[in-house]
Amino acid sequence: MANMLQSLESPLLEDTVDGAIDHQGYPSKRSSSGGWRSAVFIIGVEVAERFAYCGIGSNLINYLTGPLGQSTAMAAANVNTWGGTATLLPLLGAFVADSYLGRYRTIVLASLLYILGLSLLTLSAMLPSLIAFQSQNVGYFTSYSPLQIQIILFFFSLYLVAVGQGGHKPCTQAFGADQFDGQNLEECKAKSSFFNWWLFGVSTGISITYVIVSYIEDNFNWGLGFGIPCIVMVAALLVFLLGTRTYRFTIKRNGKSPFVRIGKVFVEAARNWRTTPTLKAIQKGTQGHLPHHGSHKFKFLNKACLKGDGKACSITDVEEAKAVLSLFPIWATSLVYGIVNSQSSTFFTKQGITMDRSIGSGFRIPAASLQSFIPITIILFIPIYESIFVPIARALTGKPSGITMLQRSGIGFLLCVFSMVTAAIVEMKRLKTANEYGLVDMPNVTVPMKVWWLIPQYILFGIADVFAMVGLQEFFYDQIPNELRSVGLSLYLSIYGVGSFLSGFLISIIEETTGGDGKTSWFNNNLNRAHIDYFYWLLAGLSAVELAAFLYFAKSYVYNVRTS
Repeated sequence: MANMLQSLESPLLEDTVDGAIDHQGYPSKRSSSGGWRSAVFIIGVEVAERFAYCGIGSNLINYLTGPLGQSTAMAAANVNTWGGTATLLPLLGAFVADSYLGRYRTIVLASLLYILGLSLLTLSAMLPSLIAFQSQNVGYFTSYSPLQIQIILFFFSLYLVAVGQGGHKPCTQAFGADQFDGQNLEECKAKSSFFNWWLFGVSTGISITYVIVSYIEDNFNWGLGFGIPCIVMVAALLVFLLGTRTYRFTIKRNGKSPFVRIGKVFVEAARNWRTTPTLKAIQKGTQGHLPHHGSHKFKFLNKACLKGDGKACSITDVEEAKAVLSLFPIWATSLVYGIVNSQSSTFFTKQGITMDRSIGSGFRIPAASLQSFIPITIILFIPIYESIFVPIARALTGKPSGITMLQRSGIGFLLCVFSMVTAAIVEMKRLKTANEYGLVDMPNVTVPMKVWWLIPQYILFGIADVFAMVGLQEFFYDQIPNELRSVGLSLYLSIYGVGSFLSGFLISIIEETTGGDGKTSWFNNNLNRAHIDYFYWLLAGLSAVELAAFLYFAKSYVYNVRTS
């Protein structure tokens, strides 16, 4: 009888996912929750979110220099500032999710803020037309300044979208990866593929918005161009809610916030800074348990295990603190990649506007739509990476993923150097062509050079992202404590945020240095007199230096082996 009961319980235990519950609070069952059945909902939501975000960001510089009348340098700085803010706010969103609301609730709340911001953004683009219509019927409307009202509402709604994105972006990817159980061999393999197909899906959404939304904004109406992403985000929220019954929700280890636990490690280590711990003292403070093998770095944090004025921290808390701290050298040596990444939506687009964009008779492709070659390259290359590159690398190295996460990122950084070198050479060619045809002082005349010359730099960007972007995503998700994985992905996103700010800072310094005393700035509004090629050469050099520093820290990095 006992054997019969044991045989009946065994399948039930095997079907239960350790550390996860369903939407009703019961233990999650492998057969009815998580895996790809849940991930497809979450990937679908992220595809829609990227469609909405890029529907604004891809052509933002043209809206600022067009309807809002800003200079090229000011518009580029505003785009970088907004992009930087949007990719730093996930740090706040991840903190709220991991400490208070949880990832699911944060995604829902962030989606509502996102939709509100997009609605107001659409209104701001339509405001001049609405006020002009009213002024024809009611005379006192003409006493207000429509442009000033439009600018205030535009930037308020733009940054409200950034706040919504700050909660949405880190939680969706972490929540999607949470649907795979790392303790199960099959799901563990699926989790590794999840990051590749996540980028594949996101790139599909981005490529569609670059082609469709950019065309609508350039040729029809900015209000319609901003309104479509709003409708898409409403649909995305509904799709996300539809998948609720299939989701797995992570159980927190204990009642304390992970930020409190890790912060306490640094506080206690600082309190015991002057103490010279002995092996016996550490054993006593940790009930006989010693720090994990291989945790030779940041030994000063072991002092948090000592019983001083405060309560000794556990070995697990100390190891988590070390894991977080060890990420920062990799983070810091990835920032130039973030700077380089900012250029595709700013100066690449402005270059394209000056070139021959005609296809056949009478049709001109929007310059911003050229950015679609980045996600299209990703869409085409990821299946090649999964089906050809990984098996070959796996056979050579014996690693399940073929190469390590940091090796993958390093290859991406190398490709970024080639991309910037290519961009500089193409820009030199464009300037030479403008000079040969006497167009140096005729910025509004199309340079007789096909816009297809820009495609190689976009393609190199796309291939670089397949390596660097996915490698960094998986690294910052995998190498951080389980309860802080939203924070880990927000650290990854902050590479782009800080990179955008650094790009804006670099542009401002160069603009002031090269444009003073009547000199021609590298970023002159007349791109035929500007020298963006010099800027690209500078970025190529910085990328090479970054790659060297990254390889130094990556070589000495010790991976945290995880089972979940």
